[in-house]
Amino acid sequence: QVQLVESGGGLVQAGGSLRLSCVASGPILRVNDMGWYRQAPGKQRELVATITLGGSTNYADSVKGRCTIARDNAKKTVYLQMNSLKPEDTAVYYCHVVVTRPFLQAESGYWGQGTQVSVSS
Repeated sequence: QVQLVESGGGLVQAGGSLRLSCVASGPILRVNDMGWYRQAPGKQRELVATITLGGSTNYADSVKGRCTIARDNAKKTVYLQMNSLKPEDTAVYYCHVVVTRPFLQAESGYWGQGTQVSVSS
């Protein structure tokens, strides 16, 4: 089964940095679009950043200039480098990966289990 395993979350002070990682495994022919989303308590899940197979990136306005999304296709991994963290960045961060599966070369999207990021003031 295709699985996404996230890591890198934790508790940091405002102004600190974290790097989140998400590794895909299982029956995967190709990893296509990858992205990070976050959900704070009482709020809806929102897009943080995405990166396409071709390397095109997109960021939410709230994180532009502070976050960088990157990918390692050989490792089937997507990263989110977060700098100058603010208390409002506190949320559970989820990776999302679209993969091409061997069966009929079908595309499917998968979610990671989530990793907690807490930023203290």
